[in-house]
Amino acid sequence: MPCDPLPPKSIKELQIIAHELRLDVLEMLYNAGSGHSAGSLGTAEIFATLYFSELKNDSKKPDDSGRDRFILSNGHICPLLYATLAKRGFFPLEELSKLRKIDSLLQGHPDRKIPGVETTGGSLGQGLSIAVGIALAVKVDKTNTRTYCMTSDGELNEGQTWEAVMLAAKYNLDNLLWIVDRNNIQIGGFTHEIMPLEHLREKLESFNWYVLEVDGHDIMEIQSAFSMAKRILQRPTAIIAHTTPGKGVDFMENDPAWHGKTPSKEEYYEAKAQIKKLLKELYA
Repeated sequence: MPCDPLPPKSIKELQIIAHELRLDVLEMLYNAGSGHSAGSLGTAEIFATLYFSELKNDSKKPDDSGRDRFILSNGHICPLLYATLAKRGFFPLEELSKLRKIDSLLQGHPDRKIPGVETTGGSLGQGLSIAVGIALAVKVDKTNTRTYCMTSDGELNEGQTWEAVMLAAKYNLDNLLWIVDRNNIQIGGFTHEIMPLEHLREKLESFNWYVLEVDGHDIMEIQSAFSMAKRILQRPTAIIAHTTPGKGVDFMENDPAWHGKTPSKEEYYEAKAQIKKLLKELYA
């Protein structure tokens, strides 16, 4: 039997969770002195919606066969995944302070030994293939669960991604939902300068995917897209989520330099103050 979903949360509650996750991420990255800021901050609303509104899983039974699976392909944004899993109760919040430390459970890319993590990350471009394999196995086993996968947009430079795109369509994987974090940056600069991706929607549709585009910071739009994906039959669904890298911190937003950079002491305190101001406005 599938795991039960969490009790429903309001849009405002999910917005608050997203900003709380951002605060956790900032503290983790500052303490670690290394890691990836832009994408970790830029996808907080998606993670808040996934783990506190959408996914059917149980932190007390992380390996339950009836769970939905989430595959994080762009594993460098794992600080956000770790903060989310800890907030959901998969492991103690105290573990977050050990990010990237020697012998820590929480390294710079996800590892399956971490409760709630479905796949070990590292080289980009592999996650969608893994998700396709899981979704296909679920079909064969006739298990009523869903597989979710997030990739970066820069990963679409990898040929393996497009092999997975073709295979998912071939097998009509309507239990697969792929989220593309369309933040327009990658480690070397802006995506349109390194390897132009547009017209991305039309490309995916030509492979027989059902494609939705959302504002990746609008929780209502994200929820609506998740709901629509469940009604699509006989083909997989992709959500192109337009996000702002470094969201919530004005000096980080839309700057490729923050793809793999962490804040200095002064930047850390300024970034925290900006996020806390956003939280205060939500509580007002």
